[in-house]
Parts: sequence; C-alpha cells; structure tokens
Amino acid sequence: MGIATIGAFAIGEYPEGVAVMLFYSVGEVFQAMAVTKAKTNIKSLLDQRPDEVTVLENGTPKVIKAEKANIGDIIQLKSGEKLGLDGELLSEKASFNTSALTGESKPDTKSKGEMVLAGMINLNTVSQVRVTTAYKDSKLSKILEMVQNATSQKAPTELFIRKFAKVYTPIVVFLAIGITFLPYFFVEDYQFKSWLYRALVFLVISCPCALVISIPLGYFGGIGAGSKNGILFKGSNFLDVLASVQNVVMDKTGTMTEGVFKVQEVNFGNEFNIDEILKLVNALESQSTHPVATAIHQFVGEIDHSIQLENVEEIAGHGLKATITGKELLVGNFKLMDKFNINYDLKTENIVYTLIAVAYDKKFVGYLTIADSIKEDAQLTINKLKALNVKTTMLSGDKTSVVQFVANELGIENAFGDLLPEDKVNKVKELKAKDQTVAFVGDGVNDAPVVALSDVGIAMGGLGSDATIETADVVIQDDKPSKIPMAINIGKQTKKIVWQNIILAFAVKAIVLVLGAGGLATMWEAVFADVGVALLAILNAVRIQRMKF
Repeated sequence: MGIATIGAFAIGEYPEGVAVMLFYSVGEVFQAMAVTKAKTNIKSLLDQRPDEVTVLENGTPKVIKAEKANIGDIIQLKSGEKLGLDGELLSEKASFNTSALTGESKPDTKSKGEMVLAGMINLNTVSQVRVTTAYKDSKLSKILEMVQNATSQKAPTELFIRKFAKVYTPIVVFLAIGITFLPYFFVEDYQFKSWLYRALVFLVISCPCALVISIPLGYFGGIGAGSKNGILFKGSNFLDVLASVQNVVMDKTGTMTEGVFKVQEVNFGNEFNIDEILKLVNALESQSTHPVATAIHQFVGEIDHSIQLENVEEIAGHGLKATITGKELLVGNFKLMDKFNINYDLKTENIVYTLIAVAYDKKFVGYLTIADSIKEDAQLTINKLKALNVKTTMLSGDKTSVVQFVANELGIENAFGDLLPEDKVNKVKELKAKDQTVAFVGDGVNDAPVVALSDVGIAMGGLGSDATIETADVVIQDDKPSKIPMAINIGKQTKKIVWQNIILAFAVKAIVLVLGAGGLATMWEAVFADVGVALLAILNAVRIQRMKF
C-alpha cells in the first residue's frame, strides 16, 4: 500500500494516492474497534478483581495494592466488598455472592478453613481471609491470562493465510516491477507512466489486506462472542474443531445434574448403632470435597472432631478409607467393598438412586441412598445437540442404573456407568478410533485425563479445579450445559463468516485483476477491490459479536 501511494504521487495521481491512504486508515480504525470490543467482552466477564485490599498489620487495617499482598497476609473484608486474592476463610462463617465468577445467583456460605476466591463479594459481616495464593497465580488471573492469550492458538485457516501472505506479498511486488519494465522489450509505443500506473493498480488489487486482517479478526470476534456469553475459548483452533464436532461425551454429576445430592434413606443392619456409624461416616467424608460428602454432612449435621482418623486415603473412582481406633472404615461405592473383600448380600442393580456403601471392622454395615436432580436446561441441551446432528454419550463413575435413568430421561443415545477415570479414557479412545471428533464435558479433577485426550475438552465451572483450567480447551463459567450447543454454534458461525470473507476477497480480486491487466480498471476500482473489500470483511467479522446464540 505504501509503494502504491508513493507511486501514485510520483505520476501525479494525487486523488488516487490519498484514496489508498484514507481507505486503508479507515480499515485499520474498524479493525481496532472490533478488537477492542472483543477484548472488552473478555475483560468484563473475567477481571472481577479489585485493585486494592485492606490487610491487617499488627491488628491495624492498611489499604495496599492487591498485587503487593503476600501469601500469609490477613485481608479484612467489609460487607459488600469484593475479595482481591484467593485465600482461606478465618472467620467462623461468611456468605458470598459468587455470581461474577460462576453465574450462580444463590449466595454461597463458607465456613472457617474453606477456600474463597478472588472476585467473590462478602455479603454479611466483616470477615477475615488469609491469603494463600499470589495475585498473579489466583484462579481468576490464570483464566484471564488464558483467554487473553487465546489468539496465540491459531486455527488452521488463520495459519495458512499467514504463511500464504509471507510468500504471496514479495511475489506480487516482483510481478508489479515486471509489469512496469518488461513491456519496454515487447511493446512498440511503451509509455513508462502508463505501465507504472497499471503496475500500481495491480499492486493495490493484489494486496492481501482483506484476508490478513479479516480472518484473525473473525476468529477473535468468535472468542469475544463466547466470552460475552460466559464461554471461554483457549484458542481460535478450538472454534474450528467445535464447528465440526461429531460427538459430545459428558460426565453426569455436576455436568447434566445439579451435583447437589440429598440423602434419601439409611439402610444399616440391626446389629449396628446407626447414629454412631453415621458420626464416623460424617467425620471421614469431611476429608473429601465430593458432592456426596456435602450431602452426608448436611444430613448428619456437625462433625464430631473428637473422632481420631488415621491413614485416611481417597481411592479414585471407589471412595474413602480410614482407620479409627484400630478398626477399618470404608465409605464409597460397592466396587470399594469388592476391592477390600467385604461380603454383602444385596442386589444393587435395580435401585435407581446412588448408593453409598459402608463397612466397619471388615463387616458390611449397609448403605445410604442419595439422589441428585437433573439440571433444568439439560433437556434443552440434548435437544439442541440432536438438532445440530451431534451424537451424545454419558460416562459416569456412578451406578449404571442411575446413569441409564438420567440418560433415558434426557434422551441421551449412549450411557455407561460404574466407570473409573481410566475407563472413561478407554471409551473416548474407542470413539476416536472411528475417526470421529470428540468433545468431552467434565467438571472436576477426575475428568482431567479425558479432557486432555479429547479433541476439545470443555470444563464446567472451571473455577473449581486448577487441573481442569490447565487441561480444558473451553471453560463454561456458569455451569449451564445449554452453553455446550451454544459453543458449537459460535464455532459454526465463526467458520461461516471466515469463509464468506475468503470467498468475497478472492472473487472481487480475481475480477478486478483481469480488468486491471487489460487496462480497464483504474486505481479507484483497485482501492475498492482491496481496501473496500477489507472494510466489508471487517464489518462482516464484527457481525458475530452482535449475534444472539
């Protein structure tokens, strides 16, 4: 564009030279506006951290910059104030508004010793929090950085255009030089000014502005549109993969169901003291963050801290084990009972509820039944996925009968229960072996291996787990499964807009190049063929941020 402007000025075509500069500048302004809008969507969704925090120094409150707070500092959080760093609650109890992070409008009550995250708003009395993570390492900072760096993960189309422009641009410049001077040897009435003008027209038409600007902008717009809707894409390549995804494989608990369990009934043998055993179970479950542990705690009540737990061990996909006064306590699924050779005379296949088996001192005590409710938008999610011709599969560590019940309720095509983390990995490998693209949706650390293996890993409520944030390619902020088809739709629309821009740019350039070679196109047509098309492509790319999904 620089060569064309200087050339136009050199041969006295001042209006054309000004037009090239003016339209190019206008195009740059539109591009900057579009990028700023996308970045604003991302930042407004995520950067919920206050700049300052109040720390206690020798009991005296002192306001300092949040990034200057150290691990171990005690933050005093007033009512209505937003927390600046991740930490451990020192006050007995506090209620927090977590909607900025999770989209959950219901206040979340935290007890002493529980983790609280940057961005949460204190709702009631003055609370104290001990900082456990540096400002730059908080979960919120990690996600913010992840999305702002999303543009470094390029889609194949974007990478191709970059490589294409690197080779194409110098070739075009040499061809323009050829158009200027070579006719001297072949044309009788050679006029330098006329052939230089044709070369400048050719140069402007051939400039790959429309492609180089609009394609990355289309993908960045897609990432911005996702952020506006609470979906964080780690890179534009994942928009492309989601656009053509064939299978969505999902976890059950916390993904398609609320993950809020309630104890329905307790079935213990007559020879056991139900209250005593429940106290032991409650004490052991207090070592776990699993939703089942929360349900048991809510059912039994306060934890008896006089119970001495030894050798506490969490066995992935099975449950918990501990020793109490020399006697072994096992709490988990029936696979845990089998693993430790506990005999039980019970047919569990036909019970729809989730079962938590208990064994104490090598004897089978009985079981608790726990139920979970299906998320209100889960049915809508499956219907939309079917409308997009995407196959659905549910994989869960929960009982097969429970998994089948939920799958039948929602109309999920394939469902498998009683799976360990490695079993989930094998199921996804089976699908990938058929050369099909797989998106896996999970909500916790257990799902991290499958998330890593799938073509696109989607994390539900990614703020809950560092491992999920690190491994997932897409993070859904508000735990709503209906955002899965929305993410696929954003991918499809982004790809559609990118290809519209590619076809538009190449078609217009081809037509004007033919006219230019024959001397029929002036610099004005050339300016439209490049900068005008670039403007149209930019406006088309911006469109995605205004779409309703």
